Amino acid sequence: MRLARLARREAARTALAALAGGCLAAAFPPYDLWPLSLVAVAALALLTRGRTARQGAWTGFALGLPFFFFLLRWLHVVGYDAVVGLSIVEAAFLAVLGAGLARASRLPAWPLWGACLWVAQEWARDRLPFGGFPWGRLAFANTGSAFTPLAALGGAPLVTFAVALAGGTLAYAALAARRALGAGGGRLRAALPGAGALVLTGALIGAGYAVPVPTRADDTVDVAIVQGNVEKPGMDFLGRPLMVLDNHVEATLQLARDVQAGKVRRPDLVIWPENSSDLDPFQYSQAYDRIQRAVQAVGVPVLVGALVDHPGKPGFIDNKGIVWDPVTGPGAWYAKQHPVPFGEYVPFREQLSQVISRLQRVPRDFYPGDRTGVLQVGPARLGDVICFEVAYDGIVHDTVRAGARALVVQTNNATYGRTGQPEQQLAMSRLRAIEHGRAVVTAATSGISAVVAPDGRVLQRSEEFTRDVISARIPLRDGTTVADRVGAAPEWALAIVGLLSWAAALLMGRRTRPAGPVENMDKKGQQ
Repeated sequence: MRLARLARREAARTALAALAGGCLAAAFPPYDLWPLSLVAVAALALLTRGRTARQGAWTGFALGLPFFFFLLRWLHVVGYDAVVGLSIVEAAFLAVLGAGLARASRLPAWPLWGACLWVAQEWARDRLPFGGFPWGRLAFANTGSAFTPLAALGGAPLVTFAVALAGGTLAYAALAARRALGAGGGRLRAALPGAGALVLTGALIGAGYAVPVPTRADDTVDVAIVQGNVEKPGMDFLGRPLMVLDNHVEATLQLARDVQAGKVRRPDLVIWPENSSDLDPFQYSQAYDRIQRAVQAVGVPVLVGALVDHPGKPGFIDNKGIVWDPVTGPGAWYAKQHPVPFGEYVPFREQLSQVISRLQRVPRDFYPGDRTGVLQVGPARLGDVICFEVAYDGIVHDTVRAGARALVVQTNNATYGRTGQPEQQLAMSRLRAIEHGRAVVTAATSGISAVVAPDGRVLQRSEEFTRDVISARIPLRDGTTVADRVGAAPEWALAIVGLLSWAAALLMGRRTRPAGPVENMDKKGQQ
């Protein structure tokens, strides 16, 4: 009965929160309506203002569930139960955010503390559980907005903070406008705080234009990105053995013929995507020979993506990018550091496999690599980042700090083709380019393969589920951005400030709480 009464009482607020969650999802690719991220933040601030922590938590969850459901709908190829389950887990973080916003709304300058709480929420969600899942960060909805250049100063957390603060000041302006309408003859004076908040919102939106984004090249390199394509989208994209590898071999042989015919310039290096070899080349001579033939034909080093049996851990797999030289063969390599839980390894496999038969589709666990992906590929020192790793701040930051002059994202999005997921991942590459002042080359088996300039512009991109070879000259840079130098410090600082503001609101609430019946009786007795 209590839940029923709560549902009736909160029905309108819940509906508005759910609508805001849908708006927030539309701010992300493939829709890219980034101003809606400000609207959603403002809506959550207004809907939680002055509420109890429990009411704020429910409102945050009501926004988070539809937001993540629509954002992560590409998981439906695994099953809609996966979409719902992951959405519930991620929405739980927004429930905690809603509780914090409700408490912090009682403090002066509450839009500022609310923005810090948004950063704290993303800080937690990027790390928990099982290493976190950063999809849905406000920064990733703003990879082509006025806020984006702020990434060069403080990375994705600073972009999230600026977006959340702008949304908070927008909410403050809306409240001020409402008060001014009811102020009668004092409307002009009552409208001044709201006008100031609007000016601040505009300043936050325009602040990114004042941030210099370093793009000057210290050197250049000619690259060719091979997108071999797959037989079909979905969970069974691999088809028959060697098909994916043959596609990439044939595309590379055609590139070699075009070079010989003078149709295209010979590249300095070639990049194949993640899983471009669907068989371990060190276990299957057919795969090894095909790769060797393609590399020798094009005559330059090729970065090959392959799943390889782990040499020291029987039963485990390495997801590797391997530098394959036309003369010496396979050499330096990078192993993916952050395998995806339930996609590339199964936590609690023995227990969960008994109740979730679908987990048998992940027969072996991927073993995490233990070093950054800086590889010398021909004349270029590149930073290899594999697939979802582009979403994690620390992995990309460490790769650049280790000496990468440009970034390569080897990815296999064939499972999620034509679902919007490839566009979401490409948006992350755009943010990383500005954050680190590096060109980012994305090589995908089935698309989207792309070349992103250090200022975040997409210079070239492929269509999904086509065979394609993209040739480009990309800049190599040695300089570092402010974001490279400060690392995770802004995120930690903003998150801690957010949590401290919540704690301060709790403390103030206890001090101002009305005396209970027992306390009143004690006071009367003393009198």
